[in-house]
Amino acid sequence: MRLLLLPIIKEVKTKKIRPKITAFAVFMGAHFAAAEPAEEARAAFDKGEYNATVGHVLEAIKENGWKGELHVLHLQALMAQGKYKEALAATEFALVKVNRGVKVRLEAEQVFRFNGDNKRADAMLEEINQLSGTRAWAYRNAPDLVALGRAFLKLGADPKLVLDNLYKAAREEDAEYVEIPLAIGELALAKNDYELAGRTFQLALRKHPQNANLHYGTARAFAPSDTRVMLSHLGAALEINPHHAPSRLLLANSLIDREAYAAAEEELAKVLAINPRHPEAWAYRSIIAHLQEKKKEEQEARAIALAHWKGNPRIDHLIGRKLSQRYRFAEGAQHQRKALSFKPDFLPARIQLAQDLLRLGEEEEGWKLAEAARETDGYDVATFNLVKLKDTLDKFTTIRNDRFVLRMAPHEAAVYGARAMRLLERAHQTLTEKYGLELGKPTVVEIFDKQKDFGVRTFGMPENPGYLGVCFGCVITANSPATQMPGPANWEAVLWHEFAHTVTLSMTKNKMPRWLSEGISVYEEREANPTWGQRINPRYRAMILEGELTPVSQLSGAFMSPKSGEHLQFAYYQSSLVIEHIVNRFGHEAIVEILEKLRQGVAINTALAQVVEPIEQLDKAFESFAMERAKSLGPELDWEKPLPAEIQEEEAGQTQDETSNFYRLSANAERLVKAGKWEEAKPICKTLIRLCPDRADGEANPYALLASCHRELKEFDQERETLETLAWISNDAYEVYLRLIKLGEEAKDWEAVRTNAERALAVNPLLPVPYRHLALSAEKQNQPIPAMEAWATLLQLEPEDPAEAHFHLAQLLKKKQQAEAKRHLLMALEEAPRFRQAHRLLLDWKNEEPE
Repeated sequence: MRLLLLPIIKEVKTKKIRPKITAFAVFMGAHFAAAEPAEEARAAFDKGEYNATVGHVLEAIKENGWKGELHVLHLQALMAQGKYKEALAATEFALVKVNRGVKVRLEAEQVFRFNGDNKRADAMLEEINQLSGTRAWAYRNAPDLVALGRAFLKLGADPKLVLDNLYKAAREEDAEYVEIPLAIGELALAKNDYELAGRTFQLALRKHPQNANLHYGTARAFAPSDTRVMLSHLGAALEINPHHAPSRLLLANSLIDREAYAAAEEELAKVLAINPRHPEAWAYRSIIAHLQEKKKEEQEARAIALAHWKGNPRIDHLIGRKLSQRYRFAEGAQHQRKALSFKPDFLPARIQLAQDLLRLGEEEEGWKLAEAARETDGYDVATFNLVKLKDTLDKFTTIRNDRFVLRMAPHEAAVYGARAMRLLERAHQTLTEKYGLELGKPTVVEIFDKQKDFGVRTFGMPENPGYLGVCFGCVITANSPATQMPGPANWEAVLWHEFAHTVTLSMTKNKMPRWLSEGISVYEEREANPTWGQRINPRYRAMILEGELTPVSQLSGAFMSPKSGEHLQFAYYQSSLVIEHIVNRFGHEAIVEILEKLRQGVAINTALAQVVEPIEQLDKAFESFAMERAKSLGPELDWEKPLPAEIQEEEAGQTQDETSNFYRLSANAERLVKAGKWEEAKPICKTLIRLCPDRADGEANPYALLASCHRELKEFDQERETLETLAWISNDAYEVYLRLIKLGEEAKDWEAVRTNAERALAVNPLLPVPYRHLALSAEKQNQPIPAMEAWATLLQLEPEDPAEAHFHLAQLLKKKQQAEAKRHLLMALEEAPRFRQAHRLLLDWKNEEPE
């Protein structure tokens, strides 16, 4: 179809007419001011009183039947109630009364769709297209320009052309017209530009704070990034219009994410009470039924969703997208293919299908679809980011074996690619044996050295809401330590955690609640290494004992809208405690049996009841278990929080009483260390350690404070002993590991040097110091192969003294690889021409050569 968009754009841009205010115009203004039925109809519609809207608008149409906006309001009120046949009759009447109206035709297009007449629906868009060319002069007001823009977008017009010309012209005609920011925001959302959408809607809300659609648009814009803001605006929208169906549906969508299916059904019931045929409401019912393994109800709900518009691609796209958000990528992809069977050029489904396939490891088809979508629509932000990411991934180094495909930035792959592969191999052997699983295909692991690339690959957008790694099943994405400077997390623990997800998601075909998946992964971290995962700490202790523990039955919801980042981490910890509790009582085989039942389609609470105990009993038993764990932290400490004034008194030296209060002891220890009173601080630190020996958290950690006291007092043996204890209970204390390396070297304890170098590299493998000491300790322990690997890796990091590394490699390679050894020796001399040991080695070499 040829679009006649350019003529009207030209007309709008070059012939902008501002009519004079005549006596006739004044008369008409007064006439409409008195047109109470029209005003009452609009007010009723904005409040969701759709029956009242119909009554008022019919009265208004009797007086002003030529007013297109009245007919549009009539059709919208009927469609909002699912009265599609009545809307069809009203449409026929409207098209006669307003025979050249573009706004009426735009609304009529939807009416015909829902009455099964796609031919006439298409004709409405074509008529708008024709009218815009032959009667461009008639459509210069803001409402018509916005309607034309929306129609042209449906016809496939260039979004930028619509935005820059029609919507901009509409704003110049009437900057107060609320449909302008609504149309711009909708376009931004359609192109996955959430930032522009949010900004547009929020600016408009300053002028139109009582517009439910603007609040809903803002909620949609913040839905991927800030649940609290989303819920706030949904609440505002529903306060204005309790029957605002889009807001109810978005709220139901959020509740499904929390696995609060009953509450989601309540929201859907409210929508269906107004419109029993609402297609998206029935689509969400199909989603819930699918997630609850109710196959018959799932199919029935989808059939009702498609009953009135049988080829509606949005239904299967919505169902598939939601399933993919729940990590059901295979099922999600099937629904996107169904959507595309209805409308092959439906871009949202093509984009979602591309992302689903990439997350399923079906990369060839996934990338082809992404590139095709990009060629079709150059304005979609998600597709643009995805195709741009492809260029980055094409430059990555790929390391393969039978079980893994590991992709990393070339410079990082050269440094710790082999180390990462060894870790993954250990995880594979340990976890597949433990869970009795045989993976059918290699797991793809991609480690990104830029957070924005991780965000695009993982979430479709460059923003990253705080994740270190994500597992989709057979595909794992992770942030490199380079993205977390200056304090990276333990990347080895992250990869172990994510591969545990691969195992459990594969066992269940991704049919498992969030809490169970995360709980097992954190638990398996602790099983692999006691310093990994999470453990009880003073803050978690307080949260448990002060009533912030989430019942098992509600635990998935704790991940969706946490009060803070700390509460999100607490959700991970709680989930792992549930797994520990079940294993302690019923054995590891209970976890395996639960996973198998989930794979078979058994609901989680039913599976728990069949394998362990009913959820009500498990909630109570777990609460007791968690309370005991909380009380086990420093049981002899006084945990009552003193008032700030009491702490200040002690800091001023006004009270010197001995105490076992955790907060007073911690504050005093930190105060004395900061003041340089090392001897006075030592006994307080030792008291904290004696009363709470497993505590590894916090800036005022007693081990770290005590070690600093010993160091300042030159008590290096005691310092080393203290730091070693801290290292055994901490997994990311990089500076502690470096200090222990130095102390171990001075003591010629090469095994300690090796151990702490390995610990340091598990946190940050991109700095040179640990590799040098790893190499030296390997040489001292007569381990030439690890020594050579460490020296070679060190050279990838541009060390301060590359000559040293080349020299050691020359020595290590001399017996078996003389040519390579000589190359390194000459490179050592090139770096340091006066390197005496290198000269001596070269002379010895020459003397050994036969004449």
